[in-house]
Amino acid sequence: MKKLHGIFPPITTPFENDELSLNRLKFNIEKWNRTGLAGYVVMGSNGESVFLTRSEKLKLVENTKKFASNDKLIIAGTGSDSIKETVSLSNEAAGLGADFVLILTPSFYKSQMKHEAFIKYFSSVADGCKVPVIIYNVTKFTGVDIDPSTVAKLSEHKNIIGIKNSSENIRQTIEFISNTDESFSVFVGTASVLYSGLTASAVGGILALANIAPDQCVQIQKFIEEGKLKEALELQKKMIPVNTAVTAKYGVPGLKAAMDMLGYFGGEPRAPLSQLNDADKKQLEQILINAGLMSRKVESGKL
Repeated sequence: MKKLHGIFPPITTPFENDELSLNRLKFNIEKWNRTGLAGYVVMGSNGESVFLTRSEKLKLVENTKKFASNDKLIIAGTGSDSIKETVSLSNEAAGLGADFVLILTPSFYKSQMKHEAFIKYFSSVADGCKVPVIIYNVTKFTGVDIDPSTVAKLSEHKNIIGIKNSSENIRQTIEFISNTDESFSVFVGTASVLYSGLTASAVGGILALANIAPDQCVQIQKFIEEGKLKEALELQKKMIPVNTAVTAKYGVPGLKAAMDMLGYFGGEPRAPLSQLNDADKKQLEQILINAGLMSRKVESGKL
């Protein structure tokens, strides 16, 4: 099995006239291929997966694999509340090149999503999947949270090999690490706690920020692994305002706007999301300048 380690962006999904743009996808991936990113997550939260059709999801996996360089791993976000649908989509994605699948915690029946339900769900999914499963814990969207004791039990399944924890609760991330063995890969899911997570032995990060600051995210991990903690912390501090802007403050519209400003293709988010207004774009641009990511406005990536 391929080893999980490093920085992965949950890549944005490019749309033109509300249709999936494979040309723009290729453009972005070719730029990311030249960085030290470990691979790509398709159909994550920042990929607007909840707005995609099944056909679009499969096209994204197929073409991300096609455009990615050979050294990049592909993780596909294929989870839904339905076990059967999750297994079906996961295996189709695997057939199109996904190395791993990222499976969201089921959440529709929130009050019943406790230890036993999660054990039943993830064990059943992992039993049926042709590629290894990574648990995706993102309470801010799902409204449910998976307990470290549940993760510890699930980590015993041979086909459940890691978790992405998108919480800023570093204590919880540390519990995930300490309650599982070294073969289980714990990823931080937001760049705000990248430094803290990595120094606590997380294997890497799946980070919205890595869409627009891949080199900086990779460098933070490199500094830590080289024992250069001061340098890592200084770079982390510079990136926190940018991460806040493209996650908590402006979300996907902000991330896509930042991509346009930095020479990638961001484009419009899919409805019902809306583009940033001009005032917010100016504020975002200044945040990018303050962080040293841009000194002037860069024309959006041309094909």
